[in-house]
Amino acid sequence: MTMWVPSLDAFNGSRYRAIAHAIEADIRAGTLAPGERLPPQRRLADALGVTIGTVTRGYAEAERNGWVLARVGSGTYVKSPAQDNAFSPSFPADEMPGVIDLSLSLPPPHPLRQSLLSEALVSLSHSEAALARGVTYQEAQGRREHREALASWLNRLGMPLVADELLITQGGQHGLSLTLSTLLRPGELLAADALTYPGAISAAQQGHLKLVGIGQDDDGMRMDQLEAQCARQPPRAIYITPDQNNPTGACLSESRREQLVALARRYDIWLIEDGVQYLPLELRGTLLYKLAPERTLFVFSTAKVLAGGLRIGVLRAPDSLYERLAAGLRAQSWMVPPLMVDVACHWINQTAADTLLDWQTQELAERQQLAAEWLQGFTLSGRSHSSNVWLTLPEGSRALELCDRLLQRGVKVSSAEPFCVGSTPAPQAIRLCVGAAADRSELIQALSIVAACLTERPLAPVTL
Repeated sequence: MTMWVPSLDAFNGSRYRAIAHAIEADIRAGTLAPGERLPPQRRLADALGVTIGTVTRGYAEAERNGWVLARVGSGTYVKSPAQDNAFSPSFPADEMPGVIDLSLSLPPPHPLRQSLLSEALVSLSHSEAALARGVTYQEAQGRREHREALASWLNRLGMPLVADELLITQGGQHGLSLTLSTLLRPGELLAADALTYPGAISAAQQGHLKLVGIGQDDDGMRMDQLEAQCARQPPRAIYITPDQNNPTGACLSESRREQLVALARRYDIWLIEDGVQYLPLELRGTLLYKLAPERTLFVFSTAKVLAGGLRIGVLRAPDSLYERLAAGLRAQSWMVPPLMVDVACHWINQTAADTLLDWQTQELAERQQLAAEWLQGFTLSGRSHSSNVWLTLPEGSRALELCDRLLQRGVKVSSAEPFCVGSTPAPQAIRLCVGAAADRSELIQALSIVAACLTERPLAPVTL
């Protein structure tokens, strides 16, 4: 393939701005296609007779202007409308009217969520104790009665925990960021599945960490590749979603959980177990923090069970880290707002909360079945009671082209790009979040559009 080398003669001003303008002009003209990788900075610098720093500034300027996307360890790529949507989630009701948004991993809507919130707010407004808590400072890790209430609820959900090992966080993302900032220094190595939760990638980038992707298959993270990485350079920590990888849905097998723990002990590695993507107990494996309590931090949130807007989560920590994490939480935000913790604790103690979770579990199973029926004949993966479906496209197809076409037809999905760690090449696949649709009829409408776009005409072949 011929390397892209722009002519800068038509652009006035500094050379780096000329490079940025040339990128924009060639994207507009179609010379640079969505998803295309720009030349390595050193090669382009040699071709243009400029310094590497000039090319670096030019690429950075083009990224600031929204034309390209830099992926650490992989390169700089031309963005498409689908990538803009994948990296900057928006809600149809607010910003994209008429679009069915299946790009966000959300619990299915139900009026009970609003009514339970309303009931909690009304009840707390008449509680002098709750009002007093809401206007005073609390200890960083959260009040003991709150931690006990959350621990009791998690035990009912099949996650045995005790109050003394929990810190209350402002959702799962906060718990993850707090963990990384406490465990790792800038420049240290964090390992994760080669395809993983974009929030973990963002948190690692914010912390200036080195992120390495470990290959995966249907049984989850490959322990042979992880062991090879440990032999070369052991990571300081491993981030993993063992029960259902986001986005593929792969579940780490029991034997690999045992191998993972053995490797972590041999090389003295921290394990960060993300359990935010909720599954019923019978579909979960052995919790890593039960296998290796001395080196496992467990992140959980109410987002996928109650409501994302609550922003309440818990972080389970080993004794050796508890005080450091509490100090880190205090430095970041002093504490989680006690009023929101009271809302969550009131909510989980209502019988209706159990009714809602039972409904959600069954509803997601029905929606997964609808996806299997409408996309029969295509390669799907995911868990039977999960919000996410991973669709691997037929050979020769381009995911970004499909995402663009779906968006034009009124359906928004995620390509693989946001989930790729480091230099991991993006597979030709898309993630559909069946839980995000307003109801089953809207989901069927979206799935019918996806099926039509997959079958009505061949997708553009991948250009190598």
